[in-house]
Amino acid sequence: MTRVLDVRDLRISFPVSGGRLHPVDGVSFSLDRGETLALVGESGCGKSLTSLALLRLVPEPGRIDAGSVIQLGDTDVLALRGEALRRIRGKRIGMIFQDPMTSLNPVFTVGDQIAEGVLAHLPVSKAEAWERARGLLDEVGISDSAARLRAYPHQLSGGMRQRVMIAIALSAEPEILVADEPTTALDVTVQAQILEVLDDLRRRRGMAVLLITHDLGIVAGRADRVAVMYAGQIVEEARTGDLFARPSHPYTQGLFASVPRITGPVTRLTPIRGTVPPPTAWPSGCRFRPRCPQAFDKSELPPELMTVGEGHRMRCWLAEGDGPIGMASVLPSHPERSEGGIP
Repeated sequence: MTRVLDVRDLRISFPVSGGRLHPVDGVSFSLDRGETLALVGESGCGKSLTSLALLRLVPEPGRIDAGSVIQLGDTDVLALRGEALRRIRGKRIGMIFQDPMTSLNPVFTVGDQIAEGVLAHLPVSKAEAWERARGLLDEVGISDSAARLRAYPHQLSGGMRQRVMIAIALSAEPEILVADEPTTALDVTVQAQILEVLDDLRRRRGMAVLLITHDLGIVAGRADRVAVMYAGQIVEEARTGDLFARPSHPYTQGLFASVPRITGPVTRLTPIRGTVPPPTAWPSGCRFRPRCPQAFDKSELPPELMTVGEGHRMRCWLAEGDGPIGMASVLPSHPERSEGGIP
């Protein structure tokens, strides 16, 4: 596999009275060509901010304090400036933002907005850029593409606008596609269609995809690997089948326990108590400790990512097996999840 993205120890901070807070604090992950990595977690855990850092789009007054974002083994995005950075945005990494209505310009046609990215990165004429824009609309499944090119965003449905966002992200043929909650506010049928479009494009183009979501149902059967994020840190990472069969971190177990099953016996949902704390109120030691039903004395110390299986790591002292309850009882096996369905 060819490594196309390698993020190491990414830290992002914002100023507050008396210092700086770090909503993203030491995040590391990698992505291979043709692979889909899902970044999962509750709202407020730092997923979207992490994705913005990949393109140096962290909003002011935020700043990237440390880490590296290496593309194709040779380019650290965090070290680029000016024109060198603009050549990366869209050309090497394309991004689908959460809300197409706030991302699309309401005073320009769909064709103008797609062609803009083509003209910025490829040596083509305006007529060729428009023809390429039409082909991209066909590729993402928009019918009557020639007419849609001259439409304005408000004249399209939510699903069509999201497809236009995908077309814009693909306009310069990037190696990496970042999809930040690409199905937010869409109904279930349209969600499935959008995800099928992304899967098909990934297979045909050989792109790597970073899929950011809080929906475990989206992850099942669509991602090769999953990284679970909580309070600015990755707390568990594994191949999708392994994570669904054997969720190891208490937070990941809590996520699965709070999702309704569509097969098997009816079970009572068990929500995770409390909420994700803001960066101004992160606890010392393990950040999940105040909400964790398995917390013990050692949880007051900050754990590192530890290996619990092949390609499977978690940030929890239970991984050492010296907690008050053994790993065998803490980490139950769920073979029915291994088929990739929603738990």
